[in-house]
Amino acid sequence: MTDLKGEFLTRLMSKKDRGLFFNFLERGNWLIFQDVYPQFLLYEESLKQNRPLFHLFSFVNISTFMETIWNLFWKNQNSYILTIALVINEQSYLEKRMIQNPLYQKEVLKKFEFIFQDWLSFNHILFPYRKKELMGQTLHQFESLKERILLGKRLYTVLFKNKDQLKLVVEWAKSHTHTGSRKDYWPDVFNNINEGIPGFAYTLRLKSCKLKKGGRKIFSPNLETAWKNVSQIVAEKGDWFDDYGVLDYLTEDNETIDGEIKNEYCKTLERLELAALAKKAISILN
Repeated sequence: MTDLKGEFLTRLMSKKDRGLFFNFLERGNWLIFQDVYPQFLLYEESLKQNRPLFHLFSFVNISTFMETIWNLFWKNQNSYILTIALVINEQSYLEKRMIQNPLYQKEVLKKFEFIFQDWLSFNHILFPYRKKELMGQTLHQFESLKERILLGKRLYTVLFKNKDQLKLVVEWAKSHTHTGSRKDYWPDVFNNINEGIPGFAYTLRLKSCKLKKGGRKIFSPNLETAWKNVSQIVAEKGDWFDDYGVLDYLTEDNETIDGEIKNEYCKTLERLELAALAKKAISILN
């Protein structure tokens, strides 16, 4: 979301389109939170009362799928099934409300910039775990429910299968205040203060994820300074669960995923910087 006000996307996208993209992302985040938060509140209360209270899910419009999963978790404490079920739930919950919404299809998902961003592989999910060290995965085909769920499964493997790395990720998260700026995990390359000088020509500054000599840092603002708070309308009613086929996703995969993403992320930044420079040059010529 802060990238929309950062160094590159402000050059690649119009102010109007960046606003539309922000509203899309904000709505999605809000929908997920207002669905999952009551689940954990009821789980917390269930622990206090020492009895499952998941039958109350229907009163706060939570899917029957998650009611079943939470009751199962209460009995067997299988955290893998619960976590993947939450991934299935959140992505399925968004599917009809967001991805299949005609307005978002027209204004966001079919826009050139969205396709362009996917082509650039800029949909990276990153887990910082040491100074300038990252692991994670990349999402392609954002419009595919299957691909989004499979991404969630891969992220689970990356984050939780290696206990030593998980410990490093947790330690990093505890020791760094999250601002939304990419400076949080890469202060050598990013800055939440714009170091640019108006009127000066843009020049390429990145090489293998390092700034060239004399190159200024890439602007990546804090979330609280980039966007104002937004109020949301009530979520659309309805239970998404109508296909038992999603249960197949609950099967645990034995795939080995190391989560190496730094090189791919570095190349993406360089491609994005080149695209921003190219668009600037084209606009000057026109």
